[in-house]
Amino acid sequence: MPTESHPPLVELRNLTFGYGDRAILDNVSLTVPRGKVTALMGASGGGKTTVLRLIGGQIRAQRGQTLFDGQDVTTMGAKALYAARRRMGMLFQFGALFTDMSVFDNVAFPLREHTQLPDAMVRDIVLMKLNAVGLRGARDLMPSELSGGMARRVALARAIALDPELVMYDEPFAGLDPISLGTAARLIRQLNDAMGLTSIVVSHDLDETFHIADKVIVLANGKIAAQGTPEEVRHSQDPLVHQFVNALPDGPVRFHHPGPALAQDFGPQGREGSRP
Repeated sequence: MPTESHPPLVELRNLTFGYGDRAILDNVSLTVPRGKVTALMGASGGGKTTVLRLIGGQIRAQRGQTLFDGQDVTTMGAKALYAARRRMGMLFQFGALFTDMSVFDNVAFPLREHTQLPDAMVRDIVLMKLNAVGLRGARDLMPSELSGGMARRVALARAIALDPELVMYDEPFAGLDPISLGTAARLIRQLNDAMGLTSIVVSHDLDETFHIADKVIVLANGKIAAQGTPEEVRHSQDPLVHQFVNALPDGPVRFHHPGPALAQDFGPQGREGSRP
């Protein structure tokens, strides 16, 4: 738990954000403890990726604060924001590798952009990061020659190239076969512990995410529906959380989108109204 001597690395305080009239997050407060894996979960459209974008400063909240290591990202100027981002790593959904660069050059890219390190040191760092994800031997391959699981691991090596304090993962398990998925989940946990990282994982995969997470936060309807350890969230009595963790087809999140009554559409009056 955060204490005065170990405050959370990331904190949202009474944060509100929306697109136009559509509210995404409504007066949300949450903390991401240092050195832990925190999972952001919930139904699609619940604001999980929006939280990552707020932390990275790609978007700004209408109200409230987004704190990174005690500093409010919402009020940062460009110079301070870029400095904060250099302390963050991001694994985008499906990897987002540069297709015209080799595996080696993809991982080397942030080092070449943000440091003045000599080529020999860049080489050693890239090979160490690739070795950490088991792909040192794939350094000369192009992204088109990689499987989906391999591409995700190369993207992870790139995300940790600058030894960030925070790594954010946006759906790292999407589209992976069971072997690749298990490998990716194990890597997230191992790298978090070995490198002393703080990790935020946005995911819909309950089993793997609950297995590696220290803390789970479930977002729904612009609010926090539940948070705590995976076991605490799994046994939540909140109807929406119960539906989510048990993959139930109906509940607070309805199977049918709101619409006219069946009789209105299929009855005589509905048929009359639908004629040209």
